[in-house]
Parts: sequence; structure tokens; C-alpha cells
Amino acid sequence: MMDREQYTPGPAGGAEIRKEGDKWTLILVRELRHSPEKVWQALTEPAHLREWAPFDADGSLGTTGNTVNLTWMGTSATIPTTVKRADAPRLLEYNDARWELEASAGGTRLTLWHNLHRRFISMGAAGWHICFDVLDRFLSGAPISRIAGPDAMKFEGWQRLNAEYAKLFGVEPPKWGAPTAVS
Repeated sequence: MMDREQYTPGPAGGAEIRKEGDKWTLILVRELRHSPEKVWQALTEPAHLREWAPFDADGSLGTTGNTVNLTWMGTSATIPTTVKRADAPRLLEYNDARWELEASAGGTRLTLWHNLHRRFISMGAAGWHICFDVLDRFLSGAPISRIAGPDAMKFEGWQRLNAEYAKLFGVEPPKWGAPTAVS
């Protein structure tokens, strides 16, 4: 079993950006070794989200029309969120995020579309990359606990990914403090 101190994210990849007018969309794709039903539960249920996601939810995101409060890591403000679409286990949409789950031979192809300000696009890619790694470990029964919010930005692996995604996308990466290990 891998513990959190041994975790090192792989290289940047499986991501692209699209720009339409002033709107920037980060698109991340990850192959997970788990069924769409299992991944769906991790995307929608508060207890599962607390294991890997960069936010807490005070209710299920699994039903169209549900209003749930999201609290992003490192903030105390809650964001009332109404689920726009929840078609289990294939499509989930709320706020500025859209998730698609497609059954594949090895499990699930998970695609996230996340609308972000251009300035934060490499940061978002780095953060979601790590969250997807943590999600995969959680679903495999080897949780390492989430690495998100301001604490993630201190993590050397996040800083490296931020720089790699910035280069991949042709954007300037924001500068942050000195790298530290995850604790």
C-alpha cells in the first residue's frame, strides 16, 4: 500500500484547453480501473468526495435539481450549487463543471470539463490531476487522503505539475512559495 509521503504524481498529460470568447475550459481525461457505478458514487456522495475532491458537499450531487452547498478546501464560504444534470452513471453537471463517465474495457474513462479563468488553468489542471490520482487510490482501497486547496500548492508535486501544464498550455504559471513535502 502506498502512503501519502510516498506519493509522487506522474507527468502532466491527458489534458487540453479550449477557448470560446472569454471562456476557458480545462478538459481532463483519466482512465480509471473501476466501474462507472463505483466512480459515479465517488463523484456524487459526500463521504466519498471528502476522500479525494477539492471541496466538501453537504448533500448528494447525484440527483438533478438537488441544491447542495459546496465548500472548497481552504475557504469557509459555501457555494449553493444546483445539480443541472445527473444521469447516473454517465453524466453529471453542476456550476462550472461537467463530468462524463464512459465504460471502457479497463473500467471507466472519466472526462471533466471545468470552466476556469485563463490565469488559473494550469493550477486547475495540476490540482485535478492530483485529485484524480487520489480518487483512483481511494477507489482501489488504498486511500492516501485528499491533497487539495492551499496545502496542495505547497506540495512539490503540485508545483511541478503546475509548471508542466503551463508549458503544455502555453500560459505563464503563477509563482508560489518554496516546495515542501506533503504532510
